[in-house]
Amino acid sequence: MSIQIKFWGVRGSIPCPGPKTMKYGGNTACIELRFPEVNRLIIIDAGSGLRELGNFMMANDLKKGPINTDIFLTHTHWDHIMGFPFFTPIYVPGSTIRIHGPVSFEGDTLEKVVGGQLTYRYFPVRQAELAAKIEYLDLKEGVRDLGDGITVTAKYLNHPILCLGYRFAFQGKSICTAYDTEPFRNVFCTDPEDPSYDEGMATEGELVAQEQNGVLEQFFSGADLLVHDSQYTHEEYLSKFLGWGHSSFEHAVAAAKHAGVKALALFHHDPMRTDDQIDALTEKYCVTSRQGKTEIFFAREGVTLEI
Repeated sequence: MSIQIKFWGVRGSIPCPGPKTMKYGGNTACIELRFPEVNRLIIIDAGSGLRELGNFMMANDLKKGPINTDIFLTHTHWDHIMGFPFFTPIYVPGSTIRIHGPVSFEGDTLEKVVGGQLTYRYFPVRQAELAAKIEYLDLKEGVRDLGDGITVTAKYLNHPILCLGYRFAFQGKSICTAYDTEPFRNVFCTDPEDPSYDEGMATEGELVAQEQNGVLEQFFSGADLLVHDSQYTHEEYLSKFLGWGHSSFEHAVAAAKHAGVKALALFHHDPMRTDDQIDALTEKYCVTSRQGKTEIFFAREGVTLEI
C-alpha cells in the first residue's frame, strides 16, 4: 500500500512565473494525493497549480471514467483558491467534486467564498453554469473517515484567518500539512518596565504559547511526510513579518525534528525568492548530517514522491 504525492504549486501569496522561478515553480499551493490501491484522488488547496492538475486529469483520469475527487482547502485566502475557476473538471458533466474547508469570515459560506469567484464581476462564467456536481462541506477540528481506509484529521493553525492543518492516514502511512501557520507566541506584554506589564498574564501567555506549539508538534508526530510553511528566514520573520501567519525555516526544521517526522518538505516559498536563493538555502537547511534522521528538502513543482 502506498500514497503518491505530487506538488502542482509550492509558492505563497501570488503566482510568480518567470526565468528566476522555473526550477522550483511559480504556482501557488496545490498538492495531489493518490491512493492507487483504492483508486482515490485527494487534492489539498486550489491555488494556481490546480489549473495544470485539472488539465492532467482531463488527459489521464477522464478516459477511465467520470472524475470523482475531494478538494481539501486549508483556508480561503485567495492564493489558495484562485485556481478553482480554471479547474477544467468543474465544466465537465458527470464530474463529482467535494470541497472541504473552514470558513470564518463574516458568516459567508464556503460555497459563497470559493464559488463566488465565478460571478460576472470577476469571471466570464457563473457558478450556476458549471456542469459538475459540486458539494461544499464545512470542516472543524476532528477526525473524519473518508472511506476506503483513508482518514483525515483536521487541526487549527495560527493564521490571521481560520486555517486547518491536515493529517491524512492510510494503511499505516501518514502525510501532514502545516501551512499557512506561524509559531504560537505570547501576546501579552513581557517587558517589566512597560506600564501595561502584568506578571501573571505574561507568565500565563508564555505557558499557553508553549502548550499550543507542543500540541501542533504532537499533531504531526511521526508523520512520513510533513509539508510545512517556511516562507521566511528567522531574521526576516522577526524583523518584518511577525504576525503575518507564516513560519521561518528554522522553526519548521526544529518542529519537524522534535516531532520525529521522517521527511519535511519546506513549502509556501516567498514569491520574491529566486531559484538561486532557494538553492543557497538548501545548502544551509537541508544537509542531512546536520538535521539527523529527518530528510529535509524544498518542495518543487512537478516533483512526485511515494510513501
